[in-house]
Amino acid sequence: MLQVRSISRSFQGTKVLDAVSFDAAAGRITGFVGANGSGKTTTMRIILGVLAADEGTVTWQGGPVTQQVRQRFGYMPEERGLYPKMKVAEQVIYLGRLHGLDHATARRNTAALLDRLELTGRADDPVERLSLGNQQRVQVCAALVHEPDLLILDEPFSGLDPLAIETVLGVLRAQAARGVPVLFSSHQLELVERLCDDLVIISGGVTAASGDRKSLQARFSTPRFELVVDGDAGWVRDVPGVKVAELDGARVVFDVAETEQAQRVLQQAVQRGPVRTFGAVVPSLAEIFREVI
Repeated sequence: MLQVRSISRSFQGTKVLDAVSFDAAAGRITGFVGANGSGKTTTMRIILGVLAADEGTVTWQGGPVTQQVRQRFGYMPEERGLYPKMKVAEQVIYLGRLHGLDHATARRNTAALLDRLELTGRADDPVERLSLGNQQRVQVCAALVHEPDLLILDEPFSGLDPLAIETVLGVLRAQAARGVPVLFSSHQLELVERLCDDLVIISGGVTAASGDRKSLQARFSTPRFELVVDGDAGWVRDVPGVKVAELDGARVVFDVAETEQAQRVLQQAVQRGPVRTFGAVVPSLAEIFREVI
């Protein structure tokens, strides 16, 4: 497990991180989200030793994060970190060797990753000849070639088309399935919601919310329900204690102070005719993000 505890960092007298704390657990995918300038990349760079924290600690498996430990981490930066004139396979093999792999293992891992990420046909092309999306996939290969113990990715889906996104999603799920903690940032909240087990929201350099995704959805949800009936659902507006949020003919979304009030709405609906749908509305990650920020 990666543990970040109360890390702070200032640049030229401006505090950009203030006591940020969270965990990235084994076999779980942690989404790290926040607005531009919130401190996500600075946090990742501190974890990787690129920057030093002014205060706080980062530990791996309960111990200090040494250079030897970091060599077992996989990192994909938001900025392009590839040599443009180097061939794709040659470059990934080279980066694997830098992480301590022998040449045969680096070649074998590279071939498997290029196949998994549908880049085998581009293995002998210089990186500069690839589209931005394919360059992004090469960066994923570079982060994974040494079979890392921890995977950190900064905006891994940037520039990818929908099919490539699905491919990368599958790769990240496979890493978590083999027990690797995966920490990634993204502005594409619908992808974070699909992929992550845990969530960290950072705002203004502080941890605004963190924890299991489902627990956060329960924590930030208001008693909101959706009802779909056969006829017009406009009558729900007249039920005491009910506040209608959306109304579209037979479909209505409404808020209540207590769930018992929602049951009364359901009882009235049943008395009026067939009920097609009734259930609680779980807030989306985008809604939680807006509330927290």
